Amino acid sequence: MSASYGARVAIAEERVLGGTCVNVGCIPKKLFAYAAHYGEDFADAAGLGWTVNEAVFDWQTLIANKNTEIERLNGIYRTILENNGVKLFEARAVLTDPHTIEIGGEVVTAEYILVATGGWPVVPDILGRELAITSNEAFFLAKLPRRALIVGGGYIAVEFAGIFHGLGVGVTQIYRGPLFMRGFDRDVREHLAAEMVKKGIDLRLDANVARIEKSASGVAATLEDGTILDADVVLYATGRAPNSANLGLEACGVEMRDNGAVIVDDHFRTSTENIFALGDITDRLQLTPVAIGEAMAFSRTLFKGETLVMDYADVPTAVFSQPPVGTVGLTEEAAREKYGAVDIYRSTFRALKNTLSGNTEQTLMKLVVDAASDRVVGCHMVGPDAGEIIQGIGIALKCGATKAQFDDTVGIHPTAAEEFVTMRDKVAE
Repeated sequence: MSASYGARVAIAEERVLGGTCVNVGCIPKKLFAYAAHYGEDFADAAGLGWTVNEAVFDWQTLIANKNTEIERLNGIYRTILENNGVKLFEARAVLTDPHTIEIGGEVVTAEYILVATGGWPVVPDILGRELAITSNEAFFLAKLPRRALIVGGGYIAVEFAGIFHGLGVGVTQIYRGPLFMRGFDRDVREHLAAEMVKKGIDLRLDANVARIEKSASGVAATLEDGTILDADVVLYATGRAPNSANLGLEACGVEMRDNGAVIVDDHFRTSTENIFALGDITDRLQLTPVAIGEAMAFSRTLFKGETLVMDYADVPTAVFSQPPVGTVGLTEEAAREKYGAVDIYRSTFRALKNTLSGNTEQTLMKLVVDAASDRVVGCHMVGPDAGEIIQGIGIALKCGATKAQFDDTVGIHPTAAEEFVTMRDKVAE
């Protein structure tokens, strides 16, 4: 985009084009989530009249096809850069002063420098940490494990728990706190936990790993309470850190927080006037569309003469767990803190398809309304197509829609989504 506005641009990339999302994040994760759900779909089909022969899953086929698609996307990014006249340096870049970068032995100077190196998975410093893998390696496992231990309680942990379980792996997920998915609405957290346990995932809360060791059958994780869990793979999804180390930022006077996040102002300018940063390295909202929005605001402000500020309010997001989560706006807890009096509308139900399939999965939908203005300030869902549904609801919240306007909207019948415009009864305090 900067090049299209007339800037002379170069990019340094030491790995592959597309960053975390394309290579070891959103895209392969969603492809894996699709694959994982087929086992349940085959089982559901029987109640709707289909006879499905024994289903056989081949991990190598999924990996190979995923790799082919990722390589295609890498090529598209390369073509876009070439078509816009962007010079590509395929090597690591290190700043030597605020205007000078050393890239693979070559010295390059620039008027402006933008740092967008993202984040990187972190494994805590426990005994045997080298025996664990992260989400990065999970996308390239040589074979599908029989038993997987997932450590963590964020969206990456619950997504991989669902993926591995759906592909036939015996999954144990442990989280050090009393309830996972911290930061999400409590009803969402409790509902998702119940559905995951119902599907057969061994979810252990208030638990933590003390050490990991090799065992005769794979690896053994000893918990702090002395419990020993055997697995073929231990996947740590306990957090990601800004990828800011050894880039020369400190020497250029760029200020960072204790966790390595680069400090920026509303226009992504760092403490060094000509150096900017955006995306996960700033540790704001670690979402690809947010980083893209930041990049558009950066380019248009610096090279198109506009003054744009990224709006972080009411950003919709999805967790591709099994079942998936979609959410936009405030949690009930945050809304009560901000507005005081709020009205809550909540519905749980069995999807129409499941009345014939026999699947007992329950869908959750919830609206959080500011009582004073009647404005819908939060919308949360756990269930099939949650991400697809919440994207549309996100537009409504961005436009400041009221509960009365939700009520005046005609539902599409029969769909799950219509529940959002037919909930009439407030949840009793």
